[in-house]
Amino acid sequence: MKPIVKEILQQKLDMFRNKDVYLHLETTNGAYASHLHENMVVGAYIRNGKIKYELGSITGDGPFRVGLKIELGWVYAEGLTDWEMDERGRLIVAGHDPDGRLAVAFQLSETPFE
Repeated sequence: MKPIVKEILQQKLDMFRNKDVYLHLETTNGAYASHLHENMVVGAYIRNGKIKYELGSITGDGPFRVGLKIELGWVYAEGLTDWEMDERGRLIVAGHDPDGRLAVAFQLSETPFE
């Protein structure tokens, strides 16, 4: 994965705009980051949520926030640090802590995730 450069990631987000795409969004401070709050485990997970967004934007100075404007609201993830386009054309964006542990995953694909 490469560190996020806002202008480059914005171009990648724009490639999926106004298309039916599949979203994988996962956040956790559980198994990957239980060291943060030993008495509290939280997380969110959606895989193959089919969405169409009219606007995708990236904000912040790092870690970053990506938001997608969908018909009835917004989907967003924050704490993002790295990205790549994989060999299947899927946009893979992640947030890693200073020790390299995954804290958030945000992925878009024109085909369902396996």
